[in-house]
Amino acid sequence: MKKIGEHKAKKGLIRFEIEEKDNVAIDVKITGDFFVYPEETIAELEETLKGRNLEELENLIDDFFAVRLDVEMPYINVEDFKLALKNALSDGNEED
Repeated sequence: MKKIGEHKAKKGLIRFEIEEKDNVAIDVKITGDFFVYPEETIAELEETLKGRNLEELENLIDDFFAVRLDVEMPYINVEDFKLALKNALSDGNEED
């Protein structure tokens, strides 16, 4: 089942698409209208979240950005990613 959630940040939109099975994130795609440098940061975050229990994802986002001090995110922050994730995981945001 696919879970989709978005969050409109101050200057950008963050969208999570999570393919889940048995409460595990099989695949994670993070897209939207925002800038993050270095560019590979989002792909690395997606890989970090794949294969993990849905309940762990928010803490994993915190942990990921806590050690990535080189990441620049103009007009968005870690909380914006977490809000998009929470919106994806909330009831009623599933697609078959």
